[in-house]
Parts: sequence; C-alpha cells; structure tokens
Amino acid sequence: DDAIVVVENVERLMSEEGLSPREAAHKSMDQITGALVGIGLVLSAVFVPMTFLGGATGVIYRQFSGTIVAAMGLSVLVAIVLTPALCATMLIPLHKGEHHGARGFFGWFNRAFDYSGLLYQGGVRGILARPIRFVLVFLALVAAMILLFLRLPSAFLPAEDQGILFALIQTPPGATQQRTLASIAQVEKYFLEKETQAVESLFGIQGFSFAGSGQNTGLAFVKLKDWSERTSPALSAGAVAVRAMGALMQFKDARAFAFPPPPVPELGRANGYAFFLKDNIGLGHTALLGARNQLLGAAAQNKLLLNVRPNGMEDTPQLRVDVDIQKAAALGLSMADINATLATAWGGSYIDDYLDRGRVKRVYLQSDAPFRMTPEDFDRWSVRNNKGEMTPVSSIATTRWSYGSPRLERYNGVSAMEINGEAQPGVSTGEAMAEVERLVAQLPPGIGIEWTGVSYQERAAGAQAPLLYALSLLVVFLCLAALYESWSIPTAVLMVAPLGVLGAVLATWLRGMERDVYFQVAMLTTVGLTSKNAILIIEFAKANLESGLDLITSIMNAVRDRMRPIVMTSLAFGLGVLPLAIAVGAGSGTQRAIGTGVLGGMAVGTFLGMFFTPLFFLMIQRLFGGRKKPDQTAVAGSSELAAAGVQAHG
Repeated sequence: DDAIVVVENVERLMSEEGLSPREAAHKSMDQITGALVGIGLVLSAVFVPMTFLGGATGVIYRQFSGTIVAAMGLSVLVAIVLTPALCATMLIPLHKGEHHGARGFFGWFNRAFDYSGLLYQGGVRGILARPIRFVLVFLALVAAMILLFLRLPSAFLPAEDQGILFALIQTPPGATQQRTLASIAQVEKYFLEKETQAVESLFGIQGFSFAGSGQNTGLAFVKLKDWSERTSPALSAGAVAVRAMGALMQFKDARAFAFPPPPVPELGRANGYAFFLKDNIGLGHTALLGARNQLLGAAAQNKLLLNVRPNGMEDTPQLRVDVDIQKAAALGLSMADINATLATAWGGSYIDDYLDRGRVKRVYLQSDAPFRMTPEDFDRWSVRNNKGEMTPVSSIATTRWSYGSPRLERYNGVSAMEINGEAQPGVSTGEAMAEVERLVAQLPPGIGIEWTGVSYQERAAGAQAPLLYALSLLVVFLCLAALYESWSIPTAVLMVAPLGVLGAVLATWLRGMERDVYFQVAMLTTVGLTSKNAILIIEFAKANLESGLDLITSIMNAVRDRMRPIVMTSLAFGLGVLPLAIAVGAGSGTQRAIGTGVLGGMAVGTFLGMFFTPLFFLMIQRLFGGRKKPDQTAVAGSSELAAAGVQAHG
C-alpha cells in the first residue's frame, strides 16, 4: 500500500509539472513522508494494545498484532527507502500533461477514472456547501452502526469443520459391557450406512468417554471425508452432527450424542458451551442432582438450546461400608488401617517399580478377582490391630446398598456438576449462554452457574472488547497528536473510523456471521485502514493550507490529488483479503470471519470516508484552526465553492 502511494505521487508530479523521475521522486518524498509515517503509526498503534491482553484472547491477539506491526513497519521502510530509488531509475520520463498508458485499455481506464474523479469532486463540493445536513447524515450512520453492532450475535470463535466428529455413548448405570458394545455398534451402523456421503471411517472404544470411565460408557471418533468431497453445506461437520443427533435420540437402550470438537482443543472437549452447575450453600448432592435434572428438562423444551447434556457419570448403586468406630478403637484398630486394607484388597495399591528386559514396570498389590466379586467377600478379610492380631472386618463393619455418584466433582471449592450444550442452528453461542443463565436463575436458591472452557473465554473476551477499542483509539489519537503537534487533526482523522466499523458490521450481519474474536481483529484493522485514507487527504490539505491557500481550495486540491492513491491502495487491499472472505475447507471459519469484516469495512469505509473526511477537516479547521480572517474565510469559502462548481460545469 505504501509503495503504491509513492509511485502514484511520483507519476502525478511527472505528469503535472514535467519533472524528471529523479526530481519527481525527491519532491514526492518531501510531500508524503509525513503521511507514510502517520499511516505506519496509526496501524501500529491500533494493534499494539492487543499485546497486553491476557488469557486465550490475548494469545490470539498477540499473533495478529506482532505480524501486522512488523509487516507495517517493513512496508513503510520499503516505501521511504527503496521505492523512491526504484521510481528514479525505472520510470520512463514524461512530458508535462502526459500519462503512462495513454492509449488502449489503460487510456480508456484513465479517462473513465478522471471522469469519476470529477463526479467525486462535485460530490465533495456539495457536502462542503451543506455541512450541517451531512453531519446529521453522519450521525444517522453512526446510530445505524451501533444498532447493527448490538444486534450481531456474539461468540468466542467461529465454528470450524475439522473433519471429525465425536459420539458419546452412555448406557444405564450398571449395564454390562456387552450391552454397551451393542449400543456402540448401533452408532457405528448409523454413521457408516446413513451418512456414507460424508463419513469415511469410525473408531469406537468401550469403557472410556469424556464423561468418565466405566463399563457403561463408550466413545466413537467419526472421521469425515476430505473437504474437497464435502462441498455441499449439507455435508459439513455441523450438518452431519445435527442429523446424527436426531437419529441417536431415537435409541432406546442408550443415551448418545454427536458433536464436533471445539475450535481450540486446549479450551474444552466439545464445541458449543460448557458450564458447572454449583451448589453454593451446601444443599447436598441430592438437591444439586434435582436442580440439574430440572435444568436439563427445561433445556430440552427450549427452542434456542440443543444437545444439553451432563458431562459426568450418572448415579449408580453403591455398596457402603459402615464402620463402628468405637468398637474398632476398642479392638485396637485405627480407621487408617481399615481404609488401607479395604482399599488395597478391592481397589489396589501401587507398591514399586521394577525393570523387565530394559523396561520399567509397576507393581500393584490387590486381591484376586474371585475374592472381591460379591458383598459377601468382605467377610473374608481381616485387619491387623495394634497387638498384631487379625480382626475380621465383619466384626467391626456392616454393608448396605445405596445410590450415589461414582464421581463427585468440585469447582472452585464447591460441589458442582459439569453440563455441555450447543446452540440451535441459526442461534449464536452468546444467545444460548444468555438463555442458559435465564434458566439457571429459575432454579432453587443456592444453585449457581460458572462458565468454563471456551465459554469462559467468550465472556472474558466480551468484557475486554470495550477496553481494547477505547485503548486502541486513545493510542492512535496520542500518536497522531504527537506527529502533527495538534489536537484537532487527529480528531478529524478518527471521526472517519465509525464509517469503517459500519462496513465491517454490515458485511458480517448480511452474511449471518457472529461477533467473535476474529471479527474484533477485523474491526480494528478496518479502523486503521480508514484512518490511513483520512491521513492521505488531511496531510495534503494541511500542507496546502500552510502554503498559503485558503481552506476550501486546500481541501479540493487534496481531494483531487489523493483520490487515485486511496482507490488504488484500497482496491489492492480488498483484493488481497477477498480469498479469505470466500474461503472454504479446513480453517475457513476463521478466514471468513476476518475476510468478511475487513472487506466490508474497507469498501464502505473507503467510499464514505472519501466524502466525509473533507467535511470533518473543514469543520475542525473552522472550529479549532487559525482564525486570522474568519469572515473572509467564510465568504471566500462560499465564493470558491460557487466558482469551483462553475469551473467543473464548464
């Protein structure tokens, strides 16, 4: 972009003033070095605050900020050092009034572009003649931007088709291994027979799942075909998962769920949202279980939520051992000895390691299977007391059956149960999370919610976003104020930023996409790019004003001279991000999120900014600029606009 600005200005000086390439390059750098430095500062200042954010969002931001700031610095360096030398040695000299490419297609293009330039200048004259009216138009555009921004559904990361699905299978508590294997076979049959166009293979395991371990649990990994073979939206991972959920819910002998993996594996085990339902006041496991079941029932009837499920083991029959502590103490037995004996006999204890043919193996102590199969086997065991005598366990303890959870979880120090879920198609995770919070608020007092994994990061990112925007704008303003030694010029530059944001929000809204982390990156990029275009106009207008020209003439000359480089750089950048906006296949969700926001912001911000930047500079100069002859300036401005209109008409 910066090299385009330099080359265009050198060619313009050669054509308008008849300078040699060397002289034009020297004069061009005198004119635009300040603008190039300002552009580099703005784009760097927009992204530098990203590096100071924490959490997973900060990690993502730092990757973009470091790359863009380094690329921007190199671009400015090349434009200032290398491009003028190349222009001086490679450009063909021109006579005054001539242009490169005056014939053929390029001649036609230049004539059409010059005509559009006249139309553009006429539009700017009309806006400068009616400043109050177009300030109201600008305020209406800002209001529309804010309204659309608030209506955008929120998310943390865009959904990605990673070419794989997970299927979680859980049979009733106490189900046998054969029963679980039969349910896994049903899941396998569905995917391999009903989804042949999308599924390549499936691998299922029994005894383990994300919810826990046990003979009634299973997990299947569904590998989808290559993205090139699944070009239809109906064959995407999300679409396959939705259809699978409808089919798996019909299983009567098991509870099965199908879901895609999360965009970032380190932030969870499933896509969608995850939270812990907490017992904040110690109501007990039974009350927490009742609240969980109430929430699951309400979620199953909710039109915004999908696939809401507990991520844990269901309560199962348990054999409880009640020890008579007083009797045990009278017999010289301690609870530690009793627990150690029973734990070793029934659960096993790690003893030591040993070497076997060069490999380290572990030694565990545990009773043989025939001696730990039934509750009556407790009568076989004895515990050694402090006198070295063996005391039967049956003499100090009794057993009874109960019902309870095989895995008691705590989150942030309180009893909790993990629950996962997804949003219905067309509903954002932000809307689904808000709906879950509404349902939790209807549960008994003392039951709370705490987000975890990707959902926690989404809430943290939403809280950090306003601070990030404000900090970026503040840093940009201070950098421009230091560069131009003025408070008014940075104000005129940053007033254009909402127009670029409007374009990013509008494009994202029209494509039905979400306001996620990558959209925030795209929005900040748009702020920098629209500010860059404003700097190109304002820098030239300011130089014209300081050379002795009146305000209106300075603005119109800047508009005339800067239209071509603004359009060229914006077009080059837009074509560069177009492949991201229309990307398909692996990683396309992230690419589309960034490309759509930047492309929309660049298009709308460039078009509207070219008209509103002159207006903002005019207003700022009249309000805060030098006022040696305010009356003459106002009168001259009106007469110049009229004269310019007559000249353009002629």
